Amino acid sequence: MSILGLKKKQPKTFKVKVITMDAEMEFSCEVKWKGKDLFDLVCRTVGLRETWFFGLRYTIKDTYAWLKPDKRVLDQEVPKDSPITFHFLAKFFPEKVEEELVQEITQHLFFLQVKKQILEEEILCSPEASVLLASYAVQAKYGDYDPNFHKPGFLAQDELLPKRVLMQYQMTADMWEEKITAWYAEHRGIARDEAEMEYLKIAQDLEMYGVSYFAITQNKRDTDLLLGVDAQGLHIYSPNSKLSPNKSFPWSGIRNISYSEKEFTIKPLDKKKDVFKFYSSQLRVNKLILQLCIGNHDLFMRRRKVDSIEVQQMKAQAKEEKARKKMERQILAREKQMREEAERAKEEMERRLFQLQDEARLANEALLRSEETADLLAEKAQIAEEEAKLLAHKAAEAEQERQRLEVTALKTKEEKRLMEQKMREAEQLAVKLVEQSERRLKEADHLKQDLTEAKDAERRAKQKLLEITKTTYPLIAAYSAPPAPPPPPPEASNFSYDSTSMRLDFKDPDMKRLSMEIERERLEYMEKSKHLQDQLKELKSEIESLKLEEQQQAGLFHPDPRRYHPEPHYVPHSNRNSAYMSQMAFYEEV
Repeated sequence: MSILGLKKKQPKTFKVKVITMDAEMEFSCEVKWKGKDLFDLVCRTVGLRETWFFGLRYTIKDTYAWLKPDKRVLDQEVPKDSPITFHFLAKFFPEKVEEELVQEITQHLFFLQVKKQILEEEILCSPEASVLLASYAVQAKYGDYDPNFHKPGFLAQDELLPKRVLMQYQMTADMWEEKITAWYAEHRGIARDEAEMEYLKIAQDLEMYGVSYFAITQNKRDTDLLLGVDAQGLHIYSPNSKLSPNKSFPWSGIRNISYSEKEFTIKPLDKKKDVFKFYSSQLRVNKLILQLCIGNHDLFMRRRKVDSIEVQQMKAQAKEEKARKKMERQILAREKQMREEAERAKEEMERRLFQLQDEARLANEALLRSEETADLLAEKAQIAEEEAKLLAHKAAEAEQERQRLEVTALKTKEEKRLMEQKMREAEQLAVKLVEQSERRLKEADHLKQDLTEAKDAERRAKQKLLEITKTTYPLIAAYSAPPAPPPPPPEASNFSYDSTSMRLDFKDPDMKRLSMEIERERLEYMEKSKHLQDQLKELKSEIESLKLEEQQQAGLFHPDPRRYHPEPHYVPHSNRNSAYMSQMAFYEEV
């Protein structure tokens, strides 16, 4: 066999990528696998047992299709990409999510898919319901609200509201977050699966929940309509209104659904009612409509039958699981509560400990301050005691000084009295001396008068003698030699006349005696006066010293000079002294 004759080997496997609502998975599939084989592999990988709600959807041209379970994967109109991409989504929706959805993974996948449809506006929702649904989505993601952890802005990165709702109101992101957080805080204690179930319970009441829409025409004239297929039946809508159907055909009222190429026929169970026909231009869409109708009708009939043993076991296991989880949540809640209480108690104890530490620190500081204050007070007390001793010593010294001053004052008073007595005696002596001086002055005046009289008598005697001489001179000249010299002046107290034959000497003995007596008395008086002046100077110096001591004592006992005005105890008799000095000068002249 030549090389050119060899056929190219076909690969035994092909790559598949399956995208769920929260994960992406890749599988290596065998070429002979049917759609059911791949679907079962994905369900086992996810852990899903409620498989009848889900399917593998793929995109082809302008529409989508579901992978058929009883046909080989590669024999279907799947994309030829490698890997082939499928979306694992809910194909059919339950009528009552709380009763039909058993597994938690089933609830979670439905929650994620419905949430995405609401955010992408495939399911329209009012703003109020959108905020409430967003609060349950936040509870499912973040758990219980904690203001210490969930600070403002923690939802900034989360897509929680449809854009239509955001554009409908002029509100900032912070305002929307505040509204969502207000509802979110009310959901405290709700577990993740419970929050997701509450989300689905609200969402299943929305008009567009679980409805698959298709464009149809009612007749050959191409009147545009919308066909809606959901868990309750078939609905006919106007093109501009997907909320309120114009006509509905519940599954319980439909006897048969058939189509021939592009024409669909709905036969009611009541034969009296008209058969409804509509047209769809695409064959692929017609097959999809038929699949959805068959699947939803089967589920509708299945819900009204007794559950199979498998479903009953699943529900029992789910019930036990829920009870176990509920108990675990209760235990966890109790433990959490106990932990929170313990943490609060710990925080309280720590706070109390810090408070006690602060109080102890303050007490220690107060103790240290009190000790320092006590030491300072002790030091001050010691200083005060020393000052008291010093003051007592000074007081004793002051007392001694006071006693000394009193003694000195007494002595001063005594000395003052003696000095005053001496002054009085000196004054009396001065008075006596003045009297004596006056008397002596009078005697001197008398003596002067007597002297004048004596001088007059002498002058007269001399005159008389001259006269006698003149009368006797010729007689003498006759008997003697040359003539005598001229006579002396008449003021002389004595004279002599010498000649060769005769010498005359005249002396008055009374005048000599009087002059000598006057000189002697003057000398005595001068001596007494000098002695008296010495005594007066000595008394004056003593008086000045006494005045100085009195002023010093007055400064000690009378510090305010305005309140102490000492008067002199002795005023010298200046007039008498001046008279006395004038008399002394007179005697000196004499």
